Amino acid sequence: MRRVSMLGAAAVITVAVLGAGAPLTTASGSARTDTLKSAAPGGPAADAARRVAEMTTTEQAASIVMGHIPTSDPAALADYMQSTAIGGFILMGANVPGSEAALRERTAAVTGDADVPPLIAIDQEGGDVSRLPWDEFPASRTLKDSPAAATGAAFAARAALVARAGANVNFGVVADTTPDAASFIHARSLGADPSAAADRVAAAVDAEEPFVASTLKHFPGHGAPPGDSHALIPATAKTLDQWGSSDALPFIAGIDAGASVLMFGHLAYTAVDDAPASLSPRWHDIARDGLGFDGVIVTDDLGMLISTGIPEYDDPVANAVSAVTAGSDLVLMIAHSTPDTAGQLIAGIAAAVEDGTLPAERLQEAAERVMKLRLERAASGAVWGPCAECAPVP
Repeated sequence: MRRVSMLGAAAVITVAVLGAGAPLTTASGSARTDTLKSAAPGGPAADAARRVAEMTTTEQAASIVMGHIPTSDPAALADYMQSTAIGGFILMGANVPGSEAALRERTAAVTGDADVPPLIAIDQEGGDVSRLPWDEFPASRTLKDSPAAATGAAFAARAALVARAGANVNFGVVADTTPDAASFIHARSLGADPSAAADRVAAAVDAEEPFVASTLKHFPGHGAPPGDSHALIPATAKTLDQWGSSDALPFIAGIDAGASVLMFGHLAYTAVDDAPASLSPRWHDIARDGLGFDGVIVTDDLGMLISTGIPEYDDPVANAVSAVTAGSDLVLMIAHSTPDTAGQLIAGIAAAVEDGTLPAERLQEAAERVMKLRLERAASGAVWGPCAECAPVP
């Protein structure tokens, strides 16, 4: 199949997307379909709209925050989620005990007895970025030189491990590409060549989606901008046309493969917008209108912006409001975060709606997208997804 995407008047992208192989199955054994993503009346979209309409502004604000506290104490995790009522939690190394069974106790504490479970995310790329010590499946260092089918097999097994642990979102598919071995993203990338990487990215997404919400990162792509966004805002003068024929290809392939989530990076293509993509309305428009992405857009860790030391990014609340105003649906905060940070973000987002800085319709739209994904994952039946190649885990 060939797809043409229009990026406003600036560029036209044409990319070949390979057909998928045999469908994977969910825990119930049914073939993967797009039923859960339907916007038909009575489906998750309508249910999400109804639930969000019944929320207060503060409740909507809480629903689009993904927070974190560095503990594996189930009681502390449960208290954090109950007291904040946030829509998501990211598992980091400090949250992961030594066994899968013990981790399920922690994710159960995060989930609580909620009618609609929160989004529980994890950075399970495998290899260099791996939160699950028992994940021994092939990762990017070897997959980038292997056929796309090998990537699909590895990510199907990896996604099943994530689901078995009780998480429902994997921030695991790196769509960034670079031939520069000195780049911080090189070892994590699924290929130095964008076209070849696109095939692997599509395979990874297609393999993960039956089990967890698969995430493409870090849009619009590290590789061209030199530097590490954990410490600065990498920037490149590459034009939109140049991006569209190179770095964009793996993202287009992953979107076409059905990725539920798109993570925006803190990096700038200055010919498109001087602002980092995570805070750029232009880049959000490109993702939505140019590439046709209709899922959840999540920021990379907003704490990374604070770590740059740039004064204009030293306020986490202002960063969150700017990201949502630009078009992000879910704000992620890890670095420089305390147990009180989630509450501060919630109050700040709600206050921005009250004073007109953030349009109420934009918050509602974001809350509906996040709620729809929560409903889809709750209905997927993939918590105990099959993993035929997984070794028994203690």
